[in-house]
Amino acid sequence: MSRVCPGTRHYTVVCSSCGTRYEDDGLLLDCSHSHEPAFLRTEYEGSGTPARESAGLFRHAPLLPVVRTFPDIPGPVVHRAERLGRRIGLDRLWVAFNGYWPERGAQLPTCTFKDLEAYTVLGRLPAAPPVLVIPSAGNTAAAFAWAATRHRVPCLLVVPAPALERMRFPAPLDPGVRLLVLDGTATYSDAIACADLLARLPGHHAEGGSRNVGRRDGLGTVMLAAAEALGCLPQTYVQAVGSGTGAIGAHEAAHRIRTGGEALPRLLMCQNAPFAPLHDAWRSAGRDPASGHREHTLSAGDPTDREHEPLARELTNRRPPFTVRGGVRDVLTESGGDVLCTDNEAALAAMALFEEVEGIDIEPGAGVALAALAEAARTGRVRRDELVLLNITGGGRARQAHDIALVPAEPWLRVPWPGRDEGPRVVAEQVERLLTSAAPVVERAGR
Repeated sequence: MSRVCPGTRHYTVVCSSCGTRYEDDGLLLDCSHSHEPAFLRTEYEGSGTPARESAGLFRHAPLLPVVRTFPDIPGPVVHRAERLGRRIGLDRLWVAFNGYWPERGAQLPTCTFKDLEAYTVLGRLPAAPPVLVIPSAGNTAAAFAWAATRHRVPCLLVVPAPALERMRFPAPLDPGVRLLVLDGTATYSDAIACADLLARLPGHHAEGGSRNVGRRDGLGTVMLAAAEALGCLPQTYVQAVGSGTGAIGAHEAAHRIRTGGEALPRLLMCQNAPFAPLHDAWRSAGRDPASGHREHTLSAGDPTDREHEPLARELTNRRPPFTVRGGVRDVLTESGGDVLCTDNEAALAAMALFEEVEGIDIEPGAGVALAALAEAARTGRVRRDELVLLNITGGGRARQAHDIALVPAEPWLRVPWPGRDEGPRVVAEQVERLLTSAAPVVERAGR
């Protein structure tokens, strides 16, 4: 059961471009004024001191845009990784572990830091929310599916078929949590395109991804937890990214809690070759000559099958918020950061290294970050004596499957993917027909 926070919302939502201030309704995603695309951000009342009587994610409720909290939701676990640091040439390496690792006290229910954003977004919602529409490569969908099931929040999750391997839970999903699977060659980018159309259906609303202040601030609790453990901000923050939302959230959190002349952590965002849109955008200074748009998108001529090649498919976002005000380019520039890139072979070796040294399995995205950090240390891009925080964005999935009996999720609807040109429209039409049909859900699922 959730606990409603007393009084009015303890924060204000502010436009990063024009400075317009809004009283949040729990669903606001964009500024109402005409100007360049720009993120909304949160400004909090008070000091943001953690709730001493609380543990886990909502220990940081004073710096989360929520009107309700949920009990017993774990948060990140931060520890010094001396042995791992020695193996890659760093003397002051710390790890923020986001996953399932009981011996360390890590208990995130779906094994990635996406749980942090899911519960924060749900805690921000109004009392009677619309159906949230959420595209995902797998991890975000799993986090929202389980959080929404536990707290009976309606949502429509749109995923490509390979994401089903992540859809395993301690119990069946709530009927109000609908899983739409795109079969065939559909990618994460295709799921995003479909979700854009589905969010326009009556009674539905886009969750918003990186535009949602709840998502960014929830992921930013990694930086809050690290600052508590270290007693200061790290000098360098390392994370694998698809959209970059987690790294932006960490940067925003660092802004809120830094003291005196403390420097902001340098952001090192990591991507997985051969499909690395943010890396390519950063190397080309964020210019998209094909469209001139403020949001970096790969051109339509790029081969779609490249999205299937990276080991970490969750990092293959074609539409990262690169040049949005307050987005990836801005936080990289302000922090003196960089975007690194590594290949599948290096990521697999890093995953094996982490399990050998630390004793727990990690996700491919986390392997990408560790591999990129190790290469940066080897080449001197990261100094041996730097205070480094490595965000292990997911881990312990194999351990959890050994410890807990998990049930595969039943899709609400599976749609053969007709291709990128017609796919989103065809899928949206099928979903709309299904939603207006009187057929029972059990028949709709094809069971």
